Amino acid sequence: MIKAKDIMEKNIISVQPDTEITKAVEILLKNHINGVPVVDKNGALAGILCQSDLIFQHRKIPIPPIFILLDGIIPLTSSKKFNAELKKMAAVKVEEAMVKKPVSVNPDTPISEIAGLMVEKHFHTIPVVEGDKLVGIIGKEDILKVLIH
Repeated sequence: MIKAKDIMEKNIISVQPDTEITKAVEILLKNHINGVPVVDKNGALAGILCQSDLIFQHRKIPIPPIFILLDGIIPLTSSKKFNAELKKMAAVKVEEAMVKKPVSVNPDTPISEIAGLMVEKHFHTIPVVEGDKLVGIIGKEDILKVLIH
């Protein structure tokens, strides 16, 4: 049975939470990758930054629906979610746009489980973690390569 450790990329390209967004974009484009793990100074996985997180910055600001009653404004959606979306759209550092606590697998996770996560959750990149340390990364291409070998 093929496992994560058999197909993962061990030469990991990563960024830190305080990396500027523009630098992260350069890394993604230069290396032709969909996502990059975010690690703290000890090499522990802190998050993941994907192209979709960066594209999010260019969408229009969604104005939450409101209801006006007797000159009072009543929001019909959570202002917490609206504020979080505004913060993500205005991100300057990776930590402001990354997905915190991303789904990860361990080196012994079977490829079938990894493929299932990618399909069901629409993930393009999955970090491989041993303990709390990032030891590898698996992209969709890594799964596809198994089909031709």
